Amino acid sequence: MAGMTTTAEDPTEVWPGPSRPPTDGPLTFEELQLAGRNRGMPLEALRYDITPTGLHYLLVHFDIPAVDAATWRLRLDGLVERPVEMSLDDLRARPRRTVPVTLECAGNGRARLQPRPLSNPWLLEAVGTAEWTGTSLGPLLDEAGVRDDAIELLFTGADRGFQGGAEQDYQRSLTVAEARRPEVLLAYEMNGAPLQPQHGHPVRLLVPGWYGMTSVKWLHRIEAVATPFEGYQQARTYRFKTDADDPGIPVSRIRVRALMAPPGIPDFFTRARTVPAGPVELDDRAWSGLAPVAGVEVSADGETWHEATVERDVDGRWAWCRWTFRWEPPGAGDYVLRCRARDEAGNVQPDDPPWNLGGYANNGVQHVPVSVV
Repeated sequence: MAGMTTTAEDPTEVWPGPSRPPTDGPLTFEELQLAGRNRGMPLEALRYDITPTGLHYLLVHFDIPAVDAATWRLRLDGLVERPVEMSLDDLRARPRRTVPVTLECAGNGRARLQPRPLSNPWLLEAVGTAEWTGTSLGPLLDEAGVRDDAIELLFTGADRGFQGGAEQDYQRSLTVAEARRPEVLLAYEMNGAPLQPQHGHPVRLLVPGWYGMTSVKWLHRIEAVATPFEGYQQARTYRFKTDADDPGIPVSRIRVRALMAPPGIPDFFTRARTVPAGPVELDDRAWSGLAPVAGVEVSADGETWHEATVERDVDGRWAWCRWTFRWEPPGAGDYVLRCRARDEAGNVQPDDPPWNLGGYANNGVQHVPVSVV
């Protein structure tokens, strides 16, 4: 594979890509270029239980591939008794399932870290919730007869490019047990319509509860393998690292988080908020891939916290839940609204999460400055 070096004595793949040290400087041309290709969900779209497709966040690693649905095929092979090749019509003929799922980019909040890791400069907006329709992956694995010596499934998308100095297909793996969860889908619809090209047309993997990098788009091959996948997107990136030499810990489940739509009206350039005097109704969202949301608190001074009302949907384990709070400012002036969530596993949003080299899973408490007039 281009960009990888081997020797007869040491066949280990070496990823020679130059490191990009974090910076405290201004946004770079490369970051702006990425930000122009990838879009976030405007926070005012938190008002929707299901994010309209055109407002859902989007991250594309390389280019959006041109895939013809009529000729597309999904191959399931490797350590299986009966390799399978399926068309889109074959998949659509299988039992359907629709699951509301919140997807969040692992890099959400990266640009708020200091120093700032260099990649797509997300603030808070790399999230969205859609109704995904497809067929559960588990029964297909059973029909193919995944062998007992297979420990992982390797998912390959049609997007291809260079990262870390290496030419590669976008690939991620899951353990066989994780892939058998009934809510893991081969998804072909988003919000009741066929997947749009940028969201993985015609079929993508959908892994509820995990950060978005796991839900491989433009999926065309699933391979059952006997050893852990060591490709770039699995072993070199999407890992919590303290420095470039740290092998790191894999990024997996979405950390607990609450967000509010900034109240009032914004200044065009600074986005500073102005709120009229009187009660302010906050109506916003919280989620966690680790456990159901247990509660949300709101503060206007950073010291006193008040419990919000959380609405839990028993059918929406993998989707965000709604929370509401009535804030009554004591008078005119400047305030900083904050919200933080906790889940049933005991996880609580931190004020300042630990820094990591890739800028992953920054679920620090949101701060929203407002001026009451």
